[in-house]
Amino acid sequence: MTTLTGYTLGEALYEGARTQVYRATRRRDRHPVVIKMLRTEYPSFRELLQFRNQYTIAKNLDLPGIVQPLSLENHGNGYAMVMGDEGYISLSQWRSSREWELGTFLKIGIQLAGVLHGLYQNRVIHKDIKPPNILIHPTTEDVKLIDFSISSLLPKETQEISNPNGLEGTLAYLSPEQTGRMNRGIDYRTDFYSLGVTFYELLTGQLPFQSGDPMELVHCHIAQSPTLPDHIQPIPAVIFAIIRKLMAKNTEDRYQSALGLKYDLERCLQSLNATGEISEFELGERDICDRFNIPEKLYGRETEVQTLLNSFERASSG
Repeated sequence: MTTLTGYTLGEALYEGARTQVYRATRRRDRHPVVIKMLRTEYPSFRELLQFRNQYTIAKNLDLPGIVQPLSLENHGNGYAMVMGDEGYISLSQWRSSREWELGTFLKIGIQLAGVLHGLYQNRVIHKDIKPPNILIHPTTEDVKLIDFSISSLLPKETQEISNPNGLEGTLAYLSPEQTGRMNRGIDYRTDFYSLGVTFYELLTGQLPFQSGDPMELVHCHIAQSPTLPDHIQPIPAVIFAIIRKLMAKNTEDRYQSALGLKYDLERCLQSLNATGEISEFELGERDICDRFNIPEKLYGRETEVQTLLNSFERASSG
C-alpha cells in the first residue's frame, strides 16, 4: 500500500507507467489534496529532474488556468507533489461521461487559448498538451492545465532525432518539429499543434492519426493532413478550418498568437449564440505576434523533404 507521511491517501485518480495520482487528506488540518508521486522505487536521474521541473515551473506560474502545487515532499527515493483538491477531473473523463455540445467545446477552447497566452507571456512551452493533462470542474466547467514535467522555459529549443519510443511528450499529440525529423526548432507554436489534435479528439471522439506503429505516427504528423470521419455529425467548416490551421505542418502556417486563436473561437461562439449556427469568416484577422520569429520553411528543399518522406514509407511498410 502506497503511503505518504502526514497524509491519508484515498481514491486513485490515475496510475501510469511512471506516476500515480491520489486524492488524499492532509492530516494536520484535514485539507483535501491531490498527490502525484513517482511510481518506481528507484527513479532515474532524468525522472527526478522532470518531477522537480514540473513543480518549479507550476509553482512560479501565477495564472488562473494553472494548478499551482502546495509542496514537494520526499517520498522514498523520489518525490511526491501535493496540490489542492478543488474537485476537478480530467477532461478525458468528463468528455466520456456526457453528451458533447458545440457551445461547450467553444467555451473550453476559449479558456485553453487564454491559458496558452499566459504561458507565452511567461515564455513557457508546455510540450504535452492533451486531454489527460487538462482538468475541468464538473459544475463550473472551469479549465486548468497540469503536468509541466517536460516543459521548457526557453523561447526555442532543438529536438534531436531519436527513436519514436524515446521522444518527449505523447506521440499521438506530438508536433512535427517535436519528432526531431524536421530540422526545425521548437517554440511556443508546438503547443498549438497539440491543441489542434486535442480539439479534433474532443469533437470527433477519436485521434486524427491512429496507428500502433510509432514510425507511422511520426510519418502522419509530418506528412498527413487530418480528415473528418464519416460517422460523426457534421462539424462547422470554420471549426474544422481552425483545427487544420492549428495542425499545420509549418509553424508559420499555424496561429502565431493564442489571442488570435481566442478571438476566432469567441467569434464562433457569438455566432452560434446569436443564430444557432456558425457562419464562415476569414481566420486570423486578429492573429498578431509581438515576438520576432525567423521563418524556417523548407524553401527550395522539396527533394530532401520527399526523400525523408519516402524513407518513412519504406520503414512503415518494411
